[in-house]
Amino acid sequence: MAPRPIASSISPQTPLLGRHDTLARVALCPQHACCGESAASLVMWVSAPRSCSRSHLKHSAGAPMAGDILLTMEETTSPQPPISFAVEARDPGSAARAGTLTTPHGAVATPMFMPVGTQASVKALAPEDLHGLGAGIILSNTYHLLLRPGPELIAEFGGLHRFMGWDGPILTDSGGFQVFSLGHLRKLTDDGVTFHSHLDGQIITLTPERVIAIEELLGPDIILPLDECPPYPCDDATTQRATARTHRWAERAVAAKRRPDQALFGIPQGGMLAELRTWSAETIAALPFSGFSIGGLSVGEPKELMWPMVEASVAGLDALRPRHLLGVGSPEDLVEGVARGIDLFDCVLPTRTARNGGLYTADGRVSIRGARWRAEQGPVMPGCDCWTCSRFSAGYLHHLARAEELLYYRLGSIHNLRFLVRLMAEMRVAIGAGTFAAWRAAFTARYRPASAAKRTEQREKWLAKHGANPDRAT
Repeated sequence: MAPRPIASSISPQTPLLGRHDTLARVALCPQHACCGESAASLVMWVSAPRSCSRSHLKHSAGAPMAGDILLTMEETTSPQPPISFAVEARDPGSAARAGTLTTPHGAVATPMFMPVGTQASVKALAPEDLHGLGAGIILSNTYHLLLRPGPELIAEFGGLHRFMGWDGPILTDSGGFQVFSLGHLRKLTDDGVTFHSHLDGQIITLTPERVIAIEELLGPDIILPLDECPPYPCDDATTQRATARTHRWAERAVAAKRRPDQALFGIPQGGMLAELRTWSAETIAALPFSGFSIGGLSVGEPKELMWPMVEASVAGLDALRPRHLLGVGSPEDLVEGVARGIDLFDCVLPTRTARNGGLYTADGRVSIRGARWRAEQGPVMPGCDCWTCSRFSAGYLHHLARAEELLYYRLGSIHNLRFLVRLMAEMRVAIGAGTFAAWRAAFTARYRPASAAKRTEQREKWLAKHGANPDRAT
């Protein structure tokens, strides 16, 4: 059985000795950080209490404070890596590949799209909905979970899986993108980033070590390190500094990691400079990461620029470890990303689009709010096997969306996510059959994506409404 995190609150009277087997992390900091010491260090603390070397920890390990959390795991002595990845088929005409990513909470057939459960919830959907539509893995957000309800509380529930009732694999991003979207509300140094919470103005500092500690409390299968995401547009000097800092933070994250049952992915950056992107990927690939999450793209740049940057990043990564492209999720982009060797994707776009009335079909995205759907008795997409289309008419969805009934958010999200999961499965089959090129051509000929002008208009409207609020990414 895969090890699962177990957490318990301890009082000042609770002895630490004998309360752990294989230590993952012990949170003793009243400022919500962790000491970062190993199990051997904790044993030494118990036998000879001493002050933690971390400057934020003012009490000794021999005298824990009320409310501190002892985080342990079920016994595990296996030297096996937390995940494994096997490429099972390759497309001869592109970089597309199909494989299997095996995690402590199950195997994931790749390529795969990850629904985003930013705050331990894929908006409007229950875990049963996610299983029903075929989601193999989901993504959650460290930044948001740090702010509420807090990683210590989630650890008390036994970790993120138990907290949200999801028994499949979970990947957490570091929250770096959300922090850097705060703009003037943050202060960046080589040590880390200090920012004001967008919820209550509280001053919070994140360092590479603290992010790892938080993610180890959360307990997902795959974790990401703190990185610096350069904005778009960005001058070359700023991009180079951000990329170099990301590399230094990556080294610190590797050194800080303690839990043996979690995989750490590295994040190559590089902005819109192709040579810098390849160098960043090579630098990150030289570190002992279990996989890669390509960052700093789909941040406002035109797609004609994004894809060469993806190719430059992939060129610096080895073929043995899984590749994840952060924040990309439109149907046409998934196809192009797979063709360039990407295995995993995530994005809030399909659920956010659904909540705003946009539903995917084989011919492109449609607005279910439009008058053309008012009397439509068939499904929004004939032949779709999702629960929404198999049970409800497009006319009913039109009514729900126009009336802003909550049920619509669930039904629309199920449809869009099932569309993407099924799309990934079709690509996997085509890669295995050696027909990916023909499949890709047929999809491109039929599917009509939104125009660049329309995407820009929608983005500007969204930014004008939500500004620097990181919740806009949910």
